[in-house]
Amino acid sequence: MKRQTNSAASSALPGLDSKLPDVGTTIFTQMSALAQTHNALNLSQGFPDFEAPSALIERVTMHMEAGLNQYPPMLGVAALREAIAAKVANLYDRRCDPDTEVTVTAGATEALFCAIAATVRAGDEVIVFDPAYDSYDPVIRLQGGQAIHIPLAAPDYCIDWQRVRDAITPRTRMIIVNTPHNPTGSVLAQEDLENLQELAVRHGLYVLGDEVYEHIIFDGARHESLCRYPDLFARSFVVSSFGKTYHVTGWKVGYCVAPTALTTEFRRIHQFVTFTVSTPVQYALADFMNASPEFHCELGAFYQRKRDLFCHLLEDSKFTLVPSQGTYFQLLNYSALSDFNDTDLAINWTKKHGIASIPVSVFYQNPDPDAPQVLRFCFAKDDGTLQQAAEILCGL
Repeated sequence: MKRQTNSAASSALPGLDSKLPDVGTTIFTQMSALAQTHNALNLSQGFPDFEAPSALIERVTMHMEAGLNQYPPMLGVAALREAIAAKVANLYDRRCDPDTEVTVTAGATEALFCAIAATVRAGDEVIVFDPAYDSYDPVIRLQGGQAIHIPLAAPDYCIDWQRVRDAITPRTRMIIVNTPHNPTGSVLAQEDLENLQELAVRHGLYVLGDEVYEHIIFDGARHESLCRYPDLFARSFVVSSFGKTYHVTGWKVGYCVAPTALTTEFRRIHQFVTFTVSTPVQYALADFMNASPEFHCELGAFYQRKRDLFCHLLEDSKFTLVPSQGTYFQLLNYSALSDFNDTDLAINWTKKHGIASIPVSVFYQNPDPDAPQVLRFCFAKDDGTLQQAAEILCGL
């Protein structure tokens, strides 16, 4: 379901050979469209069904009315880059130069693209961990590289570092890590980052850290950002997202923090991908970050309450689960309910029972037939939505 060929369309245009012939519409788009068609509760695609902070919305309007509606600098407005640098210094003790090490992007997806495009060359190998967010592999292939997929060890979805060591070859260029991890909700620990740092330094590798859920981490754990580790940061691109933090996924604003030399290469790509990002939104985000730093600091507790509520509501269901360590996603093991594969089951339940989820197998290069039978549900929803969802799920 994730990858579909478009051979009919291609054959109608002689001479056009697709660079991604096996890539179709993403699973997120497909499941959200299916949910809309069948008027189902949409716990598939990762977006909240509640509003952004009103003060943030008001600041956007204020800056629009003040006339800040023309092109901002390619690297992002100074006020926002300075606010990002201040946050990174405060949370991770990493002093970044806002002029040479911070770039505002059109969402985290653009930042991921630019980081990969800036470093990966034809013939290079890039290690990714399955289940992997679905934008990594296509972008690697667009650069002429090859993604080397290493499965995370279920049910905890942790990294087998010996397997990583064995996978490194003279062609290995980069390792991509995602913490907190989408779709599983697992979180890397200090030991993981120390292993990653040792391998990156020893083998001269670049590292891409997808940290878009950096503020959504639970049970007193500390987010182990790549920014915390000096030798690791020296070789890293660290990507995050305002959409996940401030409940504004549709604004598509993210950023990348990287050492000056890497940022220089990153911006060479960025300027020809989107060039820049919405001006009034950037100024509003800077204002809100400076005025309300407690918002991102309290985000983990906010979402932990929702995670706990969702898990509690499912106590009498036939699902088994391990509470998510981070993100706003929860995996549910449905093996006691069905022997369907997860994609077919997700479609069936959307149509028949009015609840949409995401099948996890689509994030694997080669799904393991013995892997846990799980679906991913988004709990970034109003409590009433979660209660409705739980009623449906407990009735299955």
